[in-house]
Amino acid sequence: MLESYYENKLRLSIKKLGNGVRCLKFESPGFAGVPDRIILLPGAKVIFVELKQPGKKERKRQEYVHGLLRKLGFEVFSTVNSLEKVEAVTQRCKEVLESEGIHTP
Repeated sequence: MLESYYENKLRLSIKKLGNGVRCLKFESPGFAGVPDRIILLPGAKVIFVELKQPGKKERKRQEYVHGLLRKLGFEVFSTVNSLEKVEAVTQRCKEVLESEGIHTP
């Protein structure tokens, strides 16, 4: 499977959560290594997601940037390259929503 397959599955899965949740393509010109997607949740919660084709892993720069984001307190899912990992991200988003008192479908 291609990385785009899992990216599309993630985007659609997050969209189904409703409640204003957004799963945006994340690009940062001039600062390489940022995760592919940024999920914006109510309550100013943010989750970053790095998607990969099965068998691939993060480059050194990506590992470094993910570490920076984690040190700042952000949640980062690395090497999302299967439907199970897409489901894990979606489940975490549901948990965050529920902690905000928002019920999901």
